[in-house]
Amino acid sequence: MRHLMASAALAALVAGTAAAETPKDQLIVAFNMNNVLTMDPAAITGGEAVQILNNVYDALLQFDDEGRNLEPRLAEAWEIAPDNMSVTFHLRPDMEFASGNPVTAEDVAWSFKRTLTLNLAQASGLKSRGYSAENADEMFVAADPQTFVLNLPEPGDPKMILMYLTQAGIGSILDSKLVMEHDDGGDMGQGWLTNNSAGSGAFSLQQWRSNEYVLMTRNDEFWGEAPAMKRVLMRHLPESQSQRLGLEQGDLDVGLSLAASDLKALEADDDITVKTETSAGFYYLAASAADEKYANPKVREALRYLIDYKGINAAIMPYFGVERQRVVNSKAFGALSDPGYALDVDKAKALLAEAGYPDGFDTSIRVISTQEFLDSATAIQGTLAQAGINAEIITGDGGQIYGAMRAREFELLVGRGGGGQQPHPDSNLRALVYNPDNAQEAGLTNYQGWRTSFFDPELNGLIEEALVEPDQAKQTEMYETIQQMIDEKVIPIQPFSERVVTAAFQDNVQGLMVDPWTTRFEGVTKGE
Repeated sequence: MRHLMASAALAALVAGTAAAETPKDQLIVAFNMNNVLTMDPAAITGGEAVQILNNVYDALLQFDDEGRNLEPRLAEAWEIAPDNMSVTFHLRPDMEFASGNPVTAEDVAWSFKRTLTLNLAQASGLKSRGYSAENADEMFVAADPQTFVLNLPEPGDPKMILMYLTQAGIGSILDSKLVMEHDDGGDMGQGWLTNNSAGSGAFSLQQWRSNEYVLMTRNDEFWGEAPAMKRVLMRHLPESQSQRLGLEQGDLDVGLSLAASDLKALEADDDITVKTETSAGFYYLAASAADEKYANPKVREALRYLIDYKGINAAIMPYFGVERQRVVNSKAFGALSDPGYALDVDKAKALLAEAGYPDGFDTSIRVISTQEFLDSATAIQGTLAQAGINAEIITGDGGQIYGAMRAREFELLVGRGGGGQQPHPDSNLRALVYNPDNAQEAGLTNYQGWRTSFFDPELNGLIEEALVEPDQAKQTEMYETIQQMIDEKVIPIQPFSERVVTAAFQDNVQGLMVDPWTTRFEGVTKGE
């Protein structure tokens, strides 16, 4: 009977509520889960899966509400060794997983080792930092049941690793005993974890149906303050208008993936709050330095003055981005304020004349067909034309457009990316500027510096030196110097907007964090 009642309640929640108001202790969230393919933390990809698993699994540390500073989570304290080659974590006492099993340092070490052993999607980040299945036993050490030691396999900045390990997926700590009870032929529970959870978070995974819904229920064993919500239902509603209608009718509490037109309409609704938060990466104009024209720094500098930063951000980017001209996200330590570039056609023309192009030239801009990208490219096409640069717009899907960039077969491109999931300058600089080997056969497609054929040994060296600098004040100064050098060297990627994420929710919903990389529902409450 209890199972039948629970099923009936779930059916009512999925279908929507007749009373045009969701229950006070249940949160109904709409989002697009097309990219959610598994619930196994070692195998997830994309921010949508992170939004789910942030609530089911704990990490050692978390970010504060502003997404800038590290705070305790499973670890109540931690110390970085003087040589920056290890971090010692002290776990909170008497914590339990949802199963009732104790949370121990062995579980922490096992979780990281499992990710590397299975070598699924989430292993790539650890491997890029020198970790491997072969060195895992010495890198991840349970000194005693409450003490975990993280060793660094190569010199680096422990702060960067700590920030990275806050993220659901790579940072998720699993109940090793429960998972191994479901080991099937040495898969370390991978098959079982596709549809089940083994975490210590505020909620447990009750049910997941691909491209339908995710149902989470309150974890009564949670070590922290009990969440106000007994259930969280995350519904797959990829159509923005469906999310808007659900919010207007009171069937939804939160909409996480709405189009700009629907967000604008909801802002006029007194019962709905629309909230925007800074996220990771940038919208940018990229040029290929392999092209003869854009190999000239004067031409690249001219491009800086042929972007209407204020116009694009005012007319096109609301809900998607805010003006930003640096390649370091505003939340990162050491981030400088913008250099103040503005649309200046006369200055651009003078630079083009110095470069040998007094009458401009013909070129092309590649861009995906999504509205904010295409509108931005069209605006840039218009301002380029004022200086005599005639740009043909070439559209396509992500595979076609970014595929051309990865193949280094483009002239100009309007895109989005650039790291920044961690508020550390290295995250952006390594994604957008760093390029250790510019040879075509190197194939370093993860580096957008390589994609744009930009190679500067001086900047490469400074980026490496700054990462391993142990003195925080000196490190910050080094990152400031690098940003100033980027201005002088005129790299081929010019951001015009820093990415933001926007959600709409009922006015009585409080405590919601919007950024998918930090979203947790444990602090959400509903007022009258």
